[in-house]
Amino acid sequence: MTQTTAGALAGLLIVETAERPAGEYTGKLLADLGAQVIKVECPKGAPTRHMGPYHKGESTLFAYLNTNKQSVALDLEDTGEQALLDRLLARAHGLVDDHSEAWTQRSGLSPGHVARRHPHLVHTIVTPFGQGAPRDLQVLRSVNVINAGGWGYHSPSEAPPDKPPLKGAGRFLPDYEAGIDAAMATMASLLRLRRCGKGQFIDISEVEVQLNRADAVLGRMLAGEADPSAARTAYDMGGPGTSFACIDGHVFLFMTTSLHWKALCGLMGDPDWSRNFRQDWLEFDCTPANVAAFRQNFASWIALRQKHAVTVAAQKAGVAMVPINTAADLPVHEQFVHRAFFQPADHPTFGPVAYPGACYRMSATPAGVRAPAPALGADQGELSA
Repeated sequence: MTQTTAGALAGLLIVETAERPAGEYTGKLLADLGAQVIKVECPKGAPTRHMGPYHKGESTLFAYLNTNKQSVALDLEDTGEQALLDRLLARAHGLVDDHSEAWTQRSGLSPGHVARRHPHLVHTIVTPFGQGAPRDLQVLRSVNVINAGGWGYHSPSEAPPDKPPLKGAGRFLPDYEAGIDAAMATMASLLRLRRCGKGQFIDISEVEVQLNRADAVLGRMLAGEADPSAARTAYDMGGPGTSFACIDGHVFLFMTTSLHWKALCGLMGDPDWSRNFRQDWLEFDCTPANVAAFRQNFASWIALRQKHAVTVAAQKAGVAMVPINTAADLPVHEQFVHRAFFQPADHPTFGPVAYPGACYRMSATPAGVRAPAPALGADQGELSA
């Protein structure tokens, strides 16, 4: 690994009993910032070890979610092994979990039990609907959460109306979003622990995180400025903008004002078909017929352009057009290269790999990958430390 500088959270011990991406990502963020994170896994290993995609027989998902962690294997259905975990918690600063209330009761990790046994602990649990939810809503998965929070309905917003709602960006988007909030709340509580010596329980609801991310359009509906609608475009910002295919990929166009329209016409060389539209059509004549006509004509023009060249020219002209980057584009994107976002590291099975890094840079205590995801039970000695 290339990262050797101590992180900002060095000296803190976090126990992670999480088994889903939501809790594991919370622990990863803390570990990448320098905390010692001991991952407690069942004897068969965390479920994410058995989730694809795979490379050389190992889960790349697990490899990403568990950098810089240690691993111990315990059967938390066994009271004797619960006692081993209890000893580990006695010297820890935090506990991160993402299980249902039924599981925490069986495992001796319910919020009440942990608070009585270890009042010093910062105890964070990430669940779909938060504590106290109906039993059958406590074991939902990412696809349930993203739709319960409304995001699946309008992501992507330009989807054809005759097709069903899509899940949105990535199968674990709600897990990552909830993990960010959970890590932030945990770090704030760890600061409180340092200052006054008191732990606390943190209850993260993944669905509420989704609602917290709701954009201004939902706010306008709640404020009565816009009528709620079941239409797929109810969450759109309006205008004819959408994604369009070009020679080497796709671009996304956003257009809502006469200035946008004038700039785009100039970029296209004022084609004859553009004269069929009023100069202020985006503001006062943005009818479904005009939107359809624009998209048909613009699609023919943009199809002959390269996505990076045309978007650079568009932005210089004042047109809000951006390239749609693919996974292959990102590691070679000049801004990510400049920021050294993708960090080269060695994985014992994969060999040299590039890990996605942090979106922030800290001069004295940089976040980074110091060790790959651990083998199951690789740090069993920590239980007797």
